[in-house]
Amino acid sequence: MAETVRGLLVIFTGDGKGKTTAALGTVFRALGHGFKCRIIQFIKGTLDTGELHSAAAFGQALEIIRVGEGFTWDRSVPRAKHEEAAKGGLQIAADSLESGEWRVVVLDEILYALGEKLVALEDIKSIIRKKPADVHLILTGRGAPPELIELADMVSEIRAVKHPFEKGIPAQKGLDF
Repeated sequence: MAETVRGLLVIFTGDGKGKTTAALGTVFRALGHGFKCRIIQFIKGTLDTGELHSAAAFGQALEIIRVGEGFTWDRSVPRAKHEEAAKGGLQIAADSLESGEWRVVVLDEILYALGEKLVALEDIKSIIRKKPADVHLILTGRGAPPELIELADMVSEIRAVKHPFEKGIPAQKGLDF
């Protein structure tokens, strides 16, 4: 089978758990093919997640950049600081796409940042327009708007069916973070 190189715009959205996990799985697969990958996390803040520890094993092939100040409902961080961090993340995303260094760029929880009005829809569209033809760009988060769904090559909606949080079970290390 002849290989056709085409970078796709992929969206993982929905109210279920697993959007970031789906993006990480795609990154893991891409790394196996020798692709350099960059993940820009817009919300995670200082949360100690497993992907940060795993990234070190891939050396310079995988970079995770945290730009978010944490969850916006945490009122200890002023909204202006969240907005500034998100705008900085958009600039890193634009630079990543324009650099030619990365074959996969993930904007993790960018759709949450959009929903919280930390970034504008037009800013995300501008980032998408900067995507080189051979780069896969992945957006994650709840509430993907129709305009982005229309632009995407692939959209997967992750639906919540059952979650341990409903039984009072907190997020579990190694599974949820």
